[in-house]
Amino acid sequence: MAILNSIRKRGIFLILIIALALFAFILSDIINKGGRSSELEDTAAIINGEEISRTEFMTKVDDYQRALGPNANTSQAMNVVWDRELKNVLFKQQAEELGIMIGDDQLNDRLALALANNPNFQDENGIFSQGKLVEYIASIQGNAAAKQQWDEYIEGVKESLIQNSYVNLVRSGMVTTKADAAQQYHFENDKANIEYVFVPYTKIADEEVPVTDAEIEKYIRANPDRFEVDPLVDIEYVSFEEAPSLEDMEEAKTNIANLVEDFKAAEDDEFFVNDNSDFNYVDSWYYNRNLPEALKDTILNVSVGEVYGPYKVEETYNISKVVAKRQLPDSVEARHILIPTGFNRTDSISRTKEQAKATADSILSVLKADKSKFENLVKQFSSDAGSIEKGGHYDWYAYGTMVPAFRDFTFEGNVGDLGVVESRFGYHIIEVEGQKNPQTVVKVATVTKEIEPSEATLSEVFSESAKFEEAARKGDFSKVAEDKGLTPKPVNKIGELDGNLPGIGNNRTIINWAFEEGTNVGDVKRFNINDTYVIARLTRKSTKKALMSVSEASSIVTPILRKEKKAQKIKETISGTTLQEVATSQNVTVKTENALTRATPTIAGAGTEPLVVGKAFGTAVGETTDLIEGEKGVYKLRVLAINKAPELDNYAAYETQLKGGASAATVNNTVFKALKKAAEIEDNRAKFY
Repeated sequence: MAILNSIRKRGIFLILIIALALFAFILSDIINKGGRSSELEDTAAIINGEEISRTEFMTKVDDYQRALGPNANTSQAMNVVWDRELKNVLFKQQAEELGIMIGDDQLNDRLALALANNPNFQDENGIFSQGKLVEYIASIQGNAAAKQQWDEYIEGVKESLIQNSYVNLVRSGMVTTKADAAQQYHFENDKANIEYVFVPYTKIADEEVPVTDAEIEKYIRANPDRFEVDPLVDIEYVSFEEAPSLEDMEEAKTNIANLVEDFKAAEDDEFFVNDNSDFNYVDSWYYNRNLPEALKDTILNVSVGEVYGPYKVEETYNISKVVAKRQLPDSVEARHILIPTGFNRTDSISRTKEQAKATADSILSVLKADKSKFENLVKQFSSDAGSIEKGGHYDWYAYGTMVPAFRDFTFEGNVGDLGVVESRFGYHIIEVEGQKNPQTVVKVATVTKEIEPSEATLSEVFSESAKFEEAARKGDFSKVAEDKGLTPKPVNKIGELDGNLPGIGNNRTIINWAFEEGTNVGDVKRFNINDTYVIARLTRKSTKKALMSVSEASSIVTPILRKEKKAQKIKETISGTTLQEVATSQNVTVKTENALTRATPTIAGAGTEPLVVGKAFGTAVGETTDLIEGEKGVYKLRVLAINKAPELDNYAAYETQLKGGASAATVNNTVFKALKKAAEIEDNRAKFY
């Protein structure tokens, strides 16, 4: 009471203190973010001045991720939704600028087409009904969830119509004329005959034309569009796994070994397993082929009631008791009739569990009197669509194929047995039609204990990782790792929105840290990821779009510069003006190539050479070209003949070919890329992802 009275007396003072603290926190946040705190929090992106709400964007990401299923990750869903939203905004902006509007007639026509096969919108003749559509819209006005879903569907239809309208406008300007078709025809069918000299670049060893870092950097700067990259960071890391020590393993083995005698004496094996094991008892027969490697060809020789083990399987220790042995067929064939609980689409009747059981028992009585009625009863009653056309029959199947009740009846019974069993699908009337290849099977009860690190081990790992972090911050990361017998693992070219780190897995925490404003190259930080401590060091950071580094671009630029240098060296050693003189100076021969086309510019013995073939078609017959720097070497050629293909009466096939290259999908994708490249996009996703 004294404390409460003291608080009451100082209530106003405490309120002032709390208020000042909150004000200071908010002011600090505004200062740190340049007065744009709320904007950054609420805006996922700004596209040509138009904002995309963070809340709406992430709601769509969540919805899409749920639709993808349990294995989808946020990064995958976010990228798909981002492309979709970006496309919608860009196309909508273009449509508004051009005055493209979607009228009610267009929308209704699209809905009539999209909903034509939906029974909810069909009249008694199975034809789409505008009246049914109006009725449906009226019926969902009081259902907020259904109305929202419908509104989103309509919005999607409108977006699709806008995109199609814009793309069709673009395509309408892409007219293919007879002249275009004729040009394509000649491009594919005109032929050139040449004689030429070819000096391959391989004549000069790579070592003779070294490429320096300075030359690579100069090339990058001269061709910035080819080498611009988004913000990237590089890290290196070491990891300390919370793995069991040898002492932990020995202790785990001893602990489970102490259960062996009690397990032997246990009368209720299922209860013993469920009470002592990390995994529940599995009531199943095991064929030798299905046993774990540690038990194959071994447990079959253990007597019923005996316990085998301890034995190790991955990160567990186990003991297994032989519960029973018997002979079971290797495979079985059977037929059945399935009567489900609930609605049966075969006879269009909905049944309770009791009614389904009564129906199954009634069918069983009929079949016991006359099995010849089986196929007709399958067609009349069975809801198993996969077997109705086969008279309910399932061909030879292995032990683990069917649900347990079905499996046990057909494998543990005898050929000719007829009965009713219940599964999660309903009631099955089953006849066992065949069994083959009997084998010895065993039923085992297994106590499994996962090998876990002890508290002492966990403390040791924590301590070692903390010591490493401290030493790495003060000294050389690689040297500290070497002293610990560790090898740092590099992860390069990490994007601001990446989710997966090789060797670490899906982890945004490290990526966000690396891109934080206060994180600098050389900084070290420890992260607790699942059962592992990861100590990471930032080795490179680029927070704005930049050009590739020399090392990154080297694999692209080096072959280009090396080819240029080789071409220059070869040209410097060439003497003479005629083909024969050039060939003699390079110790090669003059060759002939006939029927070259521009569509397939391939020269035998050299490969694809579009520039060389193009030069041939651009040179008059009898004329000789200058030296040409091709893809595979330096060429000089003389044109012997240009054989033009005869003109056609009709070029329709080539018109169709050219029009096919401008399909709606191709144009849509190309236009989207162009709009995206020209747009001003402020992407803030990384600030909240």
